[in-house]
Amino acid sequence: MAESINSKPIVLVVEDESLLRANAVEMIEAAGFFVLEAASADEAIEILESRNDIRVVFTDIQMPGSMDGLKLARAVRGRWPPIEIITTSGHLTVGPEDLPERGRFVAKPYSPAQIAAALSELIA
Repeated sequence: MAESINSKPIVLVVEDESLLRANAVEMIEAAGFFVLEAASADEAIEILESRNDIRVVFTDIQMPGSMDGLKLARAVRGRWPPIEIITTSGHLTVGPEDLPERGRFVAKPYSPAQIAAALSELIA
């Protein structure tokens, strides 16, 4: 398993739309985190299986592939319980009952301050 020597907490951003992913990465890096990127839930699982240093998964809900962001969130909670989860969507509203334990939802469009606050709360 790869392990980072980076002292910043690591966030895995999962977003199929490249411009939205780049924007999220920029916001999260500006908030003081190290970021890894995945374009699908399947790619995210591969990254998670190869590393033991990811603290948060930040995922879009509506994605193509074998699983959407909510299924990814449930898979992460089941296989990697210590990893925190933030889900996001511009089309759906998700309640606490739809998320795994300790999961968060942030509606798009989100601000850098919203993301920084959510990440800081989860990492604290």
